Amino acid sequence: MRVIGIDPGLRNLGWGVIDVTGSRLRHVANGVCRSEGDDLAQRLLSLHRQLSDIFGTYRPETAAVEQTFVNKDGAGTLKLGQARGIAMLVPAQAGVSVGEYAPNKVKKTVVGVGHADKVQVAHMVGIQLPGVVIAGPDAADALAIAICHAHHGGAAGLAQAVARASA
Repeated sequence: MRVIGIDPGLRNLGWGVIDVTGSRLRHVANGVCRSEGDDLAQRLLSLHRQLSDIFGTYRPETAAVEQTFVNKDGAGTLKLGQARGIAMLVPAQAGVSVGEYAPNKVKKTVVGVGHADKVQVAHMVGIQLPGVVIAGPDAADALAIAICHAHHGGAAGLAQAVARASA
């Protein structure tokens, strides 16, 4: 099962693709989409185009996106929500199901504690995906989201259903 994890952001949208075979995880690719353009609409369009290209290249079978948390800056939260909309739209356009995970659940799954920092997340992603070269903190978070999806029913549940159906 090929899984893409997406860490939504308006400036930098992290992505990470892994293959899941039973309980085994294998890194495929990761990176960061950087928005371009002078206004919000152009920046969102550039993220949409870049993420669509990634879907065309790697053809994930399921996707996972980090849920947005509301912070003190309402305008910033709304802009992040719009980037998250792109992160949900592209998989839907590709006919791929999307799982959503709270940041604390992702961190607890990958690191073991729900309030881990970005350095701890990247370190544990490196341990779980030996040999991975991570394109930056946003890509590390995206890989962590993919790993979380693999462990919490998304990819695992689908892989089990396919195995049962073919038995």
